[in-house]
Amino acid sequence: MHSQTVFIVEDDASVRDALSLLLSLRGYATAVFASAEDFLGAVAAHWRGVVIADIRMPGMSGLDLQAALAEHPARLPFIIVTGHGDIAAARQAFKAGAVDFLEKPFDDERLLRSIEEAMRGLPPEPRAAQSISPREREVLDLVVQGLDNRSIGERLAISPRTVEVHKARVMAKLGASNLPELIRIAGERRG
Repeated sequence: MHSQTVFIVEDDASVRDALSLLLSLRGYATAVFASAEDFLGAVAAHWRGVVIADIRMPGMSGLDLQAALAEHPARLPFIIVTGHGDIAAARQAFKAGAVDFLEKPFDDERLLRSIEEAMRGLPPEPRAAQSISPREREVLDLVVQGLDNRSIGERLAISPRTVEVHKARVMAKLGASNLPELIRIAGERRG
């Protein structure tokens, strides 16, 4: 799934289609489901994005779906929508961590702001593991041993500037933002 996917769980086909069109035009990938049960049957741990669920649907309600997913590995934030405002339901949704509770017909801009807020709250996407070259591996091994750029350069017969370039590439490939993090990641990869 795309990292900006909005999962629309709504029993009314016209609402599903309208939301999907609106969000697609704003750059979001969408996936639509006619029921909470359909969504639960499909959801996978690697899915990322936000769920927009109607509170009142045949079978499981949006609140039931929110409760069912509370322990799911996907950890998807929720926006609950309803055609019938209900303070108790809104309280329940927010207690369970909903980002917003919107009454139909809702303001498109408010919905988009809620989706953006939910997306900002997602944990960072795991970086795809990229292979490092044999030279980058040599530099990394010497960095982990605690050698500075000049010492690494002397040992590998390259300039300290070339060492810096290799180190920067390794950090980018492994997703490290600083030297201690690079050393930690290198240790985890070995372990």
